[in-house]
Amino acid sequence: MPSQLPSVLVVDDNSVRAAIIEAGLREAGHDRVTVVTDVTGIAGKIAVLEPDVIVIDLENPNRDMLENMFQLSRAVKRPIAMFVDRSDRESIERAIEAGVSAYVVDGLRRERVKPILDMAISRFNAYSRLERELEDARNALQSRKIIDQAKGLLIRSRSMSEDEAYTLLRKTAMNQNRKISDVAQSLVLAAEMLGKGEADGDD
Repeated sequence: MPSQLPSVLVVDDNSVRAAIIEAGLREAGHDRVTVVTDVTGIAGKIAVLEPDVIVIDLENPNRDMLENMFQLSRAVKRPIAMFVDRSDRESIERAIEAGVSAYVVDGLRRERVKPILDMAISRFNAYSRLERELEDARNALQSRKIIDQAKGLLIRSRSMSEDEAYTLLRKTAMNQNRKISDVAQSLVLAAEMLGKGEADGDD
């Protein structure tokens, strides 16, 4: 039976510390663990390996190294658990802004790796769900605006009531097997083009 646990990429230039993380993961049942000890070109390696989760361990990170890892976190769109030996308030805030799912200071112990990884996945999924809901809300708002614009055009051009305009949009959408917002968008665009053509003709 194939493994149900996510594949994990461990990024750590210290082979001893990497072995601690790998041991913690394998003891917890993770059998798809890849360890990378050279962070050069790490974005390309991630693209090739396509891990489900990434664990980054930085023993004594300088500011540039942290910033590089934060940029990576923004780009890869995966759960990331980051272990560091020391940090300051600014770095912690930047890690959160970058979307690092778990940022652990001075907490690298074998038995902690699995629960921290689980927390990173859970946080990432919750954040992704919120992003999707926000995007859906934006799209719904945009659709309502377009439909209202189209209704306004029909009310003015055909002397319809608001209900009649909406009924016509809905009927057209059903006949054409399209969304009402798509029909409304087409109507608004056509009206804009017609208006532009008339304006150009007046020149």
